[in-house]
Amino acid sequence: MKVVAPKPFTFEGGKRAVLLLHGFTGTTADVRMIGRFLQKKGYTCHAPLYKGHGVPPEELVKTGPEEWWQDVVAGYEFLKSEGYEEIAVAGLSLGGVFSLKIGYTLPIKGIVPMCAPMKPKTEEAMYEGVLAYAKGYKQLEQKEADQIEEEMVAFKETPMNTLQALQQLIEDVRKNLDFIYSPTFVVQARHDEMIDINSATIIHDHVESDQKSIKWYEDSTHVITLDKEKEQLHEDVYLFLEQLDWTV
Repeated sequence: MKVVAPKPFTFEGGKRAVLLLHGFTGTTADVRMIGRFLQKKGYTCHAPLYKGHGVPPEELVKTGPEEWWQDVVAGYEFLKSEGYEEIAVAGLSLGGVFSLKIGYTLPIKGIVPMCAPMKPKTEEAMYEGVLAYAKGYKQLEQKEADQIEEEMVAFKETPMNTLQALQQLIEDVRKNLDFIYSPTFVVQARHDEMIDINSATIIHDHVESDQKSIKWYEDSTHVITLDKEKEQLHEDVYLFLEQLDWTV
């Protein structure tokens, strides 16, 4: 069975724009619900899909953070080209890392990093995550167990330079946190199984913004946008956006 790849989306809501960024091995589906919620509240939301995501894992490992960053910037530029002068950004996991990078790279109204790693996991742990994603994708395609096993053996022989590049990206962003002056709302799931949750405190303590806050979600795991407290998260992000100094 062919898996239908998620696509970038734009939900038009009003003159204020929010760039929504998904995570590594994730897709725009991870931020779709919060996009719809914010649209109803009068915000226009755009989510790019990074190259190599939402497609077979063999394609994913041929891409890397530099290309994904280009997709993020293209998403930002798309909103600008559509006439949105003021843009906020919210990102999950790797998307949260990119949201912080935007904070010291491009003019941005406000930043919401959600479960964003600041301490790189070991390459081995990241590798296991990619293997789990690969196997899950092949199961979604409804391939036979024997075929999946055979393809996984081949997949494990694929060079994964992507993982080292990811670690480097995280380290680079961490070093630049004190160049971030935009209002920042740090979101962290208490039961995050994917990253070191101390990352949230590192972000909060090191960004230079006068307007910064952190919230812990006690019943959530890593993909917080789809978890038990997603409705509360939606309200909290909306409240943060409403407090920003928009001119429109």
